Amino acid sequence: MGRGRAKAKQTKVARQLKYSSPSTDFENLQRELSGGVTNSQRDEVFADQRSGWDDDYDDDFRR
Repeated sequence: MGRGRAKAKQTKVARQLKYSSPSTDFENLQRELSGGVTNSQRDEVFADQRSGWDDDYDDDFRR
């Protein structure tokens, strides 16, 4: 019981995904595919983002 509403929602979402045409940022896609940002540059950005919370997170497990 109650499966009908969930299935209807899933069907609606699936239909929207199948028939919709989302806008695509082709410039961003081109930059990504052409390697506009190298892996080392990307790693530096992620390292900067992680540095703030990694130390605190590790300390919790050491106690």
